[in-house]
Amino acid sequence: MSLLYNICIAIFNWILPLIGLLSPKLRLFVNGRKSVFETLKAKIVSGDKMIWFHCASLGEYEQGVPVMEVLKQKYPEYRLLVTFFSPSGYEAKKNSKLADIIVYLPIDTVANTKRFIKLVQPDLAVFVKYEFWPNYLKVLSSKNIPIVFISTTFRKDQAFFKWYGGFMRATLQKVDHFFVQDEVSKELIKTQRFTNVTLSGDTRFDRVSHQIEMNNEVDFISEFVNGRLCIVIGSSWPEDEEVFINFINNAPKHVCFIIAPHEIKDASVTALTKKITNTTVLYSNKEDKTLKEFQVFVMNTIGYLSRVYSYGNIAYVGGAMGTGGLHNILEPATFGIPIVIGKNFEKFREAKQLQKLAGLYSVSSTKEFSEVMNKFINDQKFRERTGMIAGHFINSNTGATKVIVDYIDAKFNKK
Repeated sequence: MSLLYNICIAIFNWILPLIGLLSPKLRLFVNGRKSVFETLKAKIVSGDKMIWFHCASLGEYEQGVPVMEVLKQKYPEYRLLVTFFSPSGYEAKKNSKLADIIVYLPIDTVANTKRFIKLVQPDLAVFVKYEFWPNYLKVLSSKNIPIVFISTTFRKDQAFFKWYGGFMRATLQKVDHFFVQDEVSKELIKTQRFTNVTLSGDTRFDRVSHQIEMNNEVDFISEFVNGRLCIVIGSSWPEDEEVFINFINNAPKHVCFIIAPHEIKDASVTALTKKITNTTVLYSNKEDKTLKEFQVFVMNTIGYLSRVYSYGNIAYVGGAMGTGGLHNILEPATFGIPIVIGKNFEKFREAKQLQKLAGLYSVSSTKEFSEVMNKFINDQKFRERTGMIAGHFINSNTGATKVIVDYIDAKFNKK
């Protein structure tokens, strides 16, 4: 199986230039990897102490941030390398000041992995959530470099737990420790006789809990909301729009809306605003406008959503009406506001937990959306009670970062 995997991954690496012709995103995926080794050679000096974090994409990066921040503070003599698999993560964070070096992860071929590890020579490798690359883990293990997986989840349908999953189970054996998000994951991996596992929880709770301590004021949003009841619609997709547009168009005047669509290209934003009949202003044309006179504010920009949620009385988080995947419900929850989502959230543990606690409500139609929103708007006690549950959910699930860092401290102190 190892031979077959290496043949397949080598073929994939060889045809990458052709793959890059298929779409702009794939072109970024391909072109971004062309200069990785040159970048590493230029930025790494012999003798550098290095901690390496690998994140598949932006979501995993956000999960890794709390641990990165603590390690940077505790071990300033170490440099921090962050790698991404996908363009969406790399493009969003390539200029982050948190890491010393940020590059794409070279494809998991035998040659690439040996070259990468020889250049980087990390003292610790931290993989966030998943991305079990067999050759990287094999080379790291052969060099006795500690390998830690954090905020990891396991599911029964993964190859590790199938009769044909021997090769992937052998890959897991290279890992020094797994920090998993939930009891289900812990019990699953223990069925394969792994004992190097700790139920730490999800570092995202630590990440979002810090947000409430920051300055979340956004001047133009303050001007727009102007004391009105505010519904924040975050990371919405066209499927979500079909559910909420009618409600917005018929909403009472004392209610205002902030929409932060997932896709902010001009064509997508234009398609959205054409459906809205209430007064609407865009981030891109807000200048010289009296913002409080508008009922809808469309955020056709990025970087504000986590702060914008602080202005909300109610949040709708997009992604679950379609198949794109539910976006981050923890960001609004940390501000203690009720959350509404779409119907497809079976794979999102935190959404199921919060729904069970009655801090989150799921809708599957325009009618259900209107009913839930009207209930929240008209019943202040219900709204505040639901929001309190959401806020408590965040506070009661923090602490994963400390568990992980304590383990890393022990590893480093043994050196």
